[in-house]
Amino acid sequence: QVQVVESGGGLVQPGGSLRLSCVASGAVFTIASMVWYRQAPGKERELVARVSGGGSINYADAVKGRFTISRDNNAKNTVYLQMSSLKPEDTAVYYCNYANVYWGQGTQVTVSS
Repeated sequence: QVQVVESGGGLVQPGGSLRLSCVASGAVFTIASMVWYRQAPGKERELVARVSGGGSINYADAVKGRFTISRDNNAKNTVYLQMSSLKPEDTAVYYCNYANVYWGQGTQVTVSS
């Protein structure tokens, strides 16, 4: 069994920054893709940023230049999402997915003055 746990969400003012963390643990034997998604109220879940097992990185157009996904060099099943220049429209529950199978419970990010 694999557990995925996100942390780091919170309330931040527009223009501020947050860093989210995601740790996959348990029956983890390979370096797999890890993906951040988000879901705002009344909207569908959408991909935010992805790092593949081989290290390729992709971003949604809405966050390019503002968000950075990175994998921990010492713990390959840990990824971070550094979010800068946050906007109210970034408000959502952010979810981490491991290996296209396992989901975390999500962490709330609220951007508001």
